[in-house]
Amino acid sequence: MITIPILLVIGFFLFLASFFTVKQQTAVIVERFGKFNSIRQSGLQIKIPVFDRIAGRVNLRIQQLDVIIETKTKDNVFVKMKVSVQFKVLQDKVYDAFYKLEYPHDQITSYVFDVVRAEVPKLILDDVFERKDDIAIAVKRELNEAMTTYGYEIINTLVTDIDPDIQVKNAMNRINAADREKTAAEYEAEAQRIRIVAKAKAEAESKRLQGQGIADQRREIARGLVESVNQLNEVGINSQEASALIVVTQHYDTLQAVGADTNSNLILLPNSPQAASDMLNNMVVSFAASNQVGEAMKNAPKRIRKKDDHTSTDFNPSDTE
Repeated sequence: MITIPILLVIGFFLFLASFFTVKQQTAVIVERFGKFNSIRQSGLQIKIPVFDRIAGRVNLRIQQLDVIIETKTKDNVFVKMKVSVQFKVLQDKVYDAFYKLEYPHDQITSYVFDVVRAEVPKLILDDVFERKDDIAIAVKRELNEAMTTYGYEIINTLVTDIDPDIQVKNAMNRINAADREKTAAEYEAEAQRIRIVAKAKAEAESKRLQGQGIADQRREIARGLVESVNQLNEVGINSQEASALIVVTQHYDTLQAVGADTNSNLILLPNSPQAASDMLNNMVVSFAASNQVGEAMKNAPKRIRKKDDHTSTDFNPSDTE
């Protein structure tokens, strides 16, 4: 009587053991007595207890393997590259993927190392950065040819990181910084030149306007003096007396202007009534002397230079008059 309940319990557990489930995007390999029996897809599946066993499960989703390789470029720079390989098992080649290749990650890593270390030494460091897509395409092509035999499809390969040696990286940063500093210095020099030119133009314009103002001021002063002399001549005062009167008047106007400023340190010498008369006489003598010098220069013989570079004196016809 005790044997029957035991057999029922054993039978119940064997009945439960005959059922199993397979997840979505997964394939299960079932073996019977150690030999391949079938491939089961997602859902509820049945196997013969004791005789059948689940040998393994194969993931049918896209997987990614990151491979880090250290290699040398054509210009003898060591770089570390990170290559990301995206792959999956073909649903109709689950048998090959499970039985033909035991360690697929190691196999993919070996092919990636082989291709990268064959392609990168052909390029200098700058070209490695510029042509990383070409390296990725070469890796994908080589992997597809090799892994298709084992039931794997290579979806994509990406070179996600290129890390040169730290000393080379620092040197590249210094070169880049120096180049940017050079550009900044050129822009600063150009800006400084523009500021200097603009300041020079402004000063030149200021001087021109200042000179024009002084010229206008002197022109008006001269016109006023002429009018003053003409008015004095009308009342019987000759030109010399009128000039003396104007000089004396301006002399005392200057003294008045100097005395009106309490903070002025200006001293006017000489400071006597006779000073204006002496100033006028000196001006008259100076004008007369300058007129004589001008006439002498007009009547002086001219010098000409002949073709043979000898100097001779040209006859001035005005000398005979």
